[in-house]
Amino acid sequence: MSDTNTALVVRVSDGQSPRLSKESIPRPRPAANQVLVKISHVAQNPTDVQSFDGNAFGDGAVLGCDFVGEVVELGSSVTRLSKGDIIAGLVWGGEVKGLGAYSEYCVADKRISFKLPGSMSRAEASTIPLAAATAWLALFSKECLALDRSRGKGSSVLVWGGSSSVGLYSIQLAAKLGFEVVTTCSDKHSDLVRSLGARHIFNYRDENVAEKIKAAAPNLSHVFDTIGAKGSSAAASQTFASGPGTICTVRPGKANTADVVKGTRVTDVLVWTAFLKNHRYGEFKWPASKEDHELVAELFEKVPEWVEMGHLRPNHPKVLGGLEAVADGFQEYRDGKISAYKIVYEI
Repeated sequence: MSDTNTALVVRVSDGQSPRLSKESIPRPRPAANQVLVKISHVAQNPTDVQSFDGNAFGDGAVLGCDFVGEVVELGSSVTRLSKGDIIAGLVWGGEVKGLGAYSEYCVADKRISFKLPGSMSRAEASTIPLAAATAWLALFSKECLALDRSRGKGSSVLVWGGSSSVGLYSIQLAAKLGFEVVTTCSDKHSDLVRSLGARHIFNYRDENVAEKIKAAAPNLSHVFDTIGAKGSSAAASQTFASGPGTICTVRPGKANTADVVKGTRVTDVLVWTAFLKNHRYGEFKWPASKEDHELVAELFEKVPEWVEMGHLRPNHPKVLGGLEAVADGFQEYRDGKISAYKIVYEI
């Protein structure tokens, strides 16, 4: 195995905008709790583009979070995976210089990864880790909505933005545990979200959407805002019929929530709390959370079985060829063209 790693590196020159450069850099080494993966597929996430455009990690960063590939080296404490396994993994591309999924090799945590079930393609599997883990934490982490998984039946949860990647997994996971799922999306995606388990579906552009949701789910007290845009949490907070409820947003730092209904409890979700370490992003800090680590590890233990049983369907992948296509994929996101599919790069 070569000691080098072909990767898409962020380069930042003085006074210039960031650019992507395909380069040969040192191959990452797995820690005791990690495996080294030779990547075949990488799924694009909004955080990749936002981190690049905002130069979040500076010169030398390698972005990319979701990947699938073959295990080629084991850390000293790894027993549940073997060389040759095909797994889907998750990494915070950019947090550590030179480590990210837009590359030939990456490392995966032994518990924050899963073996691919036989019924799923590699491209499909690459869409799962970040979005599904985000949904799972938002719904059930004690720092987020903290829904009681044992009492789903008879309880409602609103997924604002149901046709987003995170939204689609949120609907499925909540429905799997018996919750009555209410969601918003454009009319063209109504059949899709209904097929995944949404009970009540509303067009978020409807000026009477809040009143309609109140009528359909009068006891609603929990909302997951998968959009996190200016105005989305404020609009969602108007759906509580029996007094202020709790909203979890995908934007760290509770951004864009200043206009929520008075009394609304606002939380946010950061998927990287799945890893048992401290994290920092700009001015925001998140301490290591053993509870979140265990929660996501539990999810990834269940994913293969749930996929095989038809309880969890992956996002629809749009496959592009090679790292050379990443710039075009980033632009497709900026142009607002991505809708109910996820861009995946075959390396």
